[in-house]
Amino acid sequence: MACSSTLTRDRNGAEKVVHPDLLAAIPDSVLLRLFEAVAQQSKRDLCAVSRLNKRYHALADAVLYKTVLFLNPELHLLFSESLSRRPRRGSAIQHVKLAYPSHELTALTIDAHAPVHGYRPQDAALRFDSLPRAIAAMSNLETLDISVPVTLLHGIGQLFNGPFDLACLKSASLFYQCPEDGYWDLRENIHIFAHPTLESLTLRRARLDYRGFDLMEQPHATALKKLHLVECDINDDALSDLLVFPEALQEFVMTQLEDPQPELEESSDMFRDYMVAIDSAAASLETVTIDFPSLAGHKPLALREFEKLTTLRMNWDYQLFGKTSRKPRLQSVGLPPSLETLEFFGELGRDEEVTELLAHMIEHLDLHAAKLERIVVGEGTVPPEVKAACLKHPRLKLDVIGEFDVSDDEGEEQSEKEEQGSEKSQESLDDDEKPDEKPEASHEEWPKLEHDGIFKDNLHSATHQVVDMEVDNRTDTRV
Repeated sequence: MACSSTLTRDRNGAEKVVHPDLLAAIPDSVLLRLFEAVAQQSKRDLCAVSRLNKRYHALADAVLYKTVLFLNPELHLLFSESLSRRPRRGSAIQHVKLAYPSHELTALTIDAHAPVHGYRPQDAALRFDSLPRAIAAMSNLETLDISVPVTLLHGIGQLFNGPFDLACLKSASLFYQCPEDGYWDLRENIHIFAHPTLESLTLRRARLDYRGFDLMEQPHATALKKLHLVECDINDDALSDLLVFPEALQEFVMTQLEDPQPELEESSDMFRDYMVAIDSAAASLETVTIDFPSLAGHKPLALREFEKLTTLRMNWDYQLFGKTSRKPRLQSVGLPPSLETLEFFGELGRDEEVTELLAHMIEHLDLHAAKLERIVVGEGTVPPEVKAACLKHPRLKLDVIGEFDVSDDEGEEQSEKEEQGSEKSQESLDDDEKPDEKPEASHEEWPKLEHDGIFKDNLHSATHQVVDMEVDNRTDTRV
């Protein structure tokens, strides 16, 4: 394609060369790929290109605003104002993260009547309302990550209640900063569990009481597949109500500190209660992780209904088998039929009776868990009876956290020793096959041998005598 430059004159009459636009003939689909490659190297360069004409500006918006991060509320307000002028820009956003501390929002509230880059709302309430409205304008949003002050809790919660807001949302992470690091009320955002397209949900430091989802309108068959509760204070009955909605929940993770602060008010103190709570999703769950060290276990778990569960993680072995008590054991543990990985975050052996039950279960693995292939144990010593039981099954692998590198190094050292030993044995065999030879004298010993008269005169004759004697012996043997 031949392109030629043109010569023009500016307002002052000076001549200037105008180069042709080589990108004008490229289709939009190809040009969009080029802009994506430029954005990976430098978004500043792509911004410069977007200023050339309207076509480049529209294509660059789809790349520049695909992922947006707001580090302070002022930038969020500025972007909200820009959406009023360019509403189509909101549809280009697919991933957004809001992460700014409480003190910045407080400063914005105090200075409520101050303009923000020419934007002067009437009061602070309008400013707070504009933040959720900006998110609602993102019609193609797929990922929402929120870590903002609790002041915005109610406004953002209204987004999940609208029938047309965030219709393409697939992943959400919610955390609202409370005074003194407290728990935020999940009831303000409870409608997120009714979202039809949401597949992954992470809640951090949320609190929900026994009422759960007590609204009149109940959702039907949501798309939720992953639910992570990080340091939350959730009632087990409320959790059971929430897990009725997902059509096929595959992963459930619940973590809590060993000494949670502030103290838990709604959470149960029994491990079994939470396993009963997630029983409504037993038909589809594949991974269950409950890292809650303070939960007790007095009864063995019955997990036979979790037919698809392949990975089970917990803190203590007694949470699985139940602690030893004065009462006799009337039930035995029932492991999932498809279980492949069983992991304990804490060390084993705190309860002797539980240790015996664990060893007995491993010895009769084909009866209890026919597909179990791996047992992972936290740092600490493993009871010898458990190790011995694991060695009886070739397919079962016992992994102790913190000993992987050590075992690998020991294996390498052992292999090196074996190689060195084989080399030495081979050298000894070669030496046995060779006839006996006298060691050669060093250069320092040469004068001494000559002085004794052994090397020059007697060595040659002595060698002939030895050879003659060997020939005579062989002749006698044949006879």
